[in-house]
This record gives sequence, structure tokens and C-alpha cells, in this order.
Amino acid sequence: MSHCELEDITLHLNDRISSTRRVLELRTIAKDQDKRVILGKIGQDILAIDGLLDQFEKCVGRQKDLLKHLKELEGFFEEDVKDGKNLRDNMPTHMPRKGQPAVHGIGPAGQSGPVNVQPVQQVHTRKTSKNQIREMEFITSPEFDTIPQYMKGRLTYEQLNTAVESINTAVTGKYKILNQSAKTLNNATRKLHQRFKEEENKDTKGLFFIVEADIKEFTQMKVDKRFQSILSMLRHCQRLREQRGGGITRYVLL
Repeated sequence: MSHCELEDITLHLNDRISSTRRVLELRTIAKDQDKRVILGKIGQDILAIDGLLDQFEKCVGRQKDLLKHLKELEGFFEEDVKDGKNLRDNMPTHMPRKGQPAVHGIGPAGQSGPVNVQPVQQVHTRKTSKNQIREMEFITSPEFDTIPQYMKGRLTYEQLNTAVESINTAVTGKYKILNQSAKTLNNATRKLHQRFKEEENKDTKGLFFIVEADIKEFTQMKVDKRFQSILSMLRHCQRLREQRGGGITRYVLL
């Protein structure tokens, strides 16, 4: 029911109430034989008013439901805008920038032309003074297409790789500290170093892993339901696996 129809019901309801009021006023001066007719008329008007009130109540209920739905949509749009701004301000390093020339080469069947450049499939490492720190490979477009829609939800390819970059930031931050001698660290960093050591066990030897606390420590990524969905997609793409033990969930890079 539209806004105009709602106004029409309101006007009609007011007319009925005014008409009933006038009939009640006339009843006091009517003759006895006319009062029976007047009472019948009043009864009909009251039934009509009751019906209009039912319509009015249903219409108001529908409008409330619509308003609630619009509020939910507003929340979704605000979240999308926030994600878009975050993506704009934190553009992944592997993404091409506006104005960059397209890379040309030999395509399938020897055809020359623009070639879609995907992230290089190799183990990313950053060298430190002692060891190399492994990083997670970025998700390629074909891999992203294999992820089930129920798992992706509204998450985009760019947003997933932004999460990969955040995980790499956490891994690098953690192992840069671990690769230093505890004696050279300040109090705050020494506590982190101690926590990192306590989270290791015989099954993590030689592996690179992080926990949720590392995400919070080294990145601005929220550890929420969306984060859990991202982890599911990364497991699907064989970028990490979970290792549980001692009340800790470790996310191990593959």
C-alpha cells in the first residue's frame, strides 16, 4: 500500500468518525420511530470504522517491516562503502595501478595481444639477517573462481588478497622478532618473543604459523565472522591449515 493510499484511508476513516458523531447528535432530537433507524446506521458505521482500523493497522505493520528492511540495507551499504574506502587506501601491492600499460605477450595458440597478469605462483620470502621468512602466495583469479559462492559471500577477489597481505604482515612481524636475540629486545617486544616461543610445540618445528593474537598485534584486520570466512577460503585454496593444541588454534602456512 502506497503513501497516497494510506492518506486516503486516513481521510475516509476521519469522515466515517465525523458522520457517526453527527448521527449520535441527531439521535437526541429524533422521534422514537426514527431512533431505531439511527441506531442501525450507527452500527453500520462502527463496523465500517472497525474494518478501516484493521486495514490501517496492517498497513502500519507493513510499513514497519519495510523500514526495518531498509535499515538493514543501509547497514550493508555502509559496510560496503567502508570496505571500498579501506581497499582504496590500502591497495594491494600486486594489483595494477590506473595508468599502467597492459602487458603484451604471446597468448594461447600463439596469439599475440594483452595478457592477463596473475600473481606469480612461488613461495614469497623476505630475507632477514638470519633466516628467511615465508609468506603466503596471493590467490589467483582462477583459484578465486573455484571457491563456492556460499563460502565467498560478498567478499571480492581484491578483498581476499588484501587479507592475504595482512596475514603476511603478521607473519613477517612475528618472525622478525623471533629471529632476534631476546637480550636485544625491549620489554614489550621481549614479552611477544616469549609468547611466540610458548605457542610452539614439536609439531610446529620448521613451520611458519600465526595465531589470532598476531593478527591483532600486527594488523588492523578484525578477527570476526568475516575473518573466519576468509580462513575457510584460504584453506580451500590450500594456503594454510589449522593446528590445534594447548587451547591455541595455529594457522600454518602451506
